Amino acid sequence: MLDRATPPRAGMTVADYAAGVRAGDRATLARAITLVESTKPEHRRIAQELLQELLPSTGNAIRLGVTGVPGVGKSTTIDQLGINLIEAGHKVAVLAVDPTSKRTGGSILGDKTRMTRLSQSPAGFIRPSPTSGTLGGVARKTRETMALVEAAGFDVVIVETVGVGQSETTVADMVDFFLVLLLAGGGDDLQGIKKGIIEIADMIAINKADGDNVVRAGAAAAEYRSALSILTPANATWKPPVVTISGRGNIGLDDLWTRIEEHRRVTLASGEHAERRRSQALSWMQSLLEDRLMSVLRESPRVAEALPGIEADVREGRLLPTLAVDRILGLMGF
Repeated sequence: MLDRATPPRAGMTVADYAAGVRAGDRATLARAITLVESTKPEHRRIAQELLQELLPSTGNAIRLGVTGVPGVGKSTTIDQLGINLIEAGHKVAVLAVDPTSKRTGGSILGDKTRMTRLSQSPAGFIRPSPTSGTLGGVARKTRETMALVEAAGFDVVIVETVGVGQSETTVADMVDFFLVLLLAGGGDDLQGIKKGIIEIADMIAINKADGDNVVRAGAAAAEYRSALSILTPANATWKPPVVTISGRGNIGLDDLWTRIEEHRRVTLASGEHAERRRSQALSWMQSLLEDRLMSVLRESPRVAEALPGIEADVREGRLLPTLAVDRILGLMGF
């Protein structure tokens, strides 16, 4: 179901939240996610206590990241893949990394409404994960929301990126498997995606491989296989495959999922899965530390008083940005 932000309920204890989340109660889960997204100190305190309480119930889901340029068919593919998985007995949560507008503070949510069947399924759960304009926002809020939906019993968690900027790398660092969706027939296909994204992909899928586009999709897949053959794989036990699919036509999605499960078996056996999770936990801690330090900085009365003047001096060229940072840190005693 498409989740709507639900305000925390007054009087609910951490134990109440934990019991409700573990029981799969959607209203409690929605309130818990609102807690981790909140910037209010009291909400954040409760959220951290709740996450610590739920920690033993997390970590068992398959975490899948999906990226691709706008128009590649991410939402259609995720919707169909999610329905396939639900029919196979899974519970699927989709966390859609949502680029909060820097101009309005609002979020771009239209793409999420296209996952109509998944949003209507009792075994599906869709939640936009607003970035608040920062990659740190992606790291903290999406990771913590992931932990909550895992504790609520969702065994497949799909994190969808907007497909632009640096959010792909951030998402790839919090999932087990990173899927890149591409299109064929757009001219020089190899120019359609940055080399860095290819290097972190665990699989490339050429989407919309149906109808008259089947031959073009096959040719594009061959080009990407050739490109991948000259790159050093991210790990020693997995060579990223290139497949052709049609999310709209439900073509190739069973094979796609079979390969994701194969990747899980291979990396579990080699120990790479566990090591990846350990590295991600450390990265989570580091991003939380950076986030917390910035919060302490913003909440300092001395910084709040001096900051407008410092910013004005930087804006007018009277003060070097590096010296401005030193001055602000000095106000904090660093």
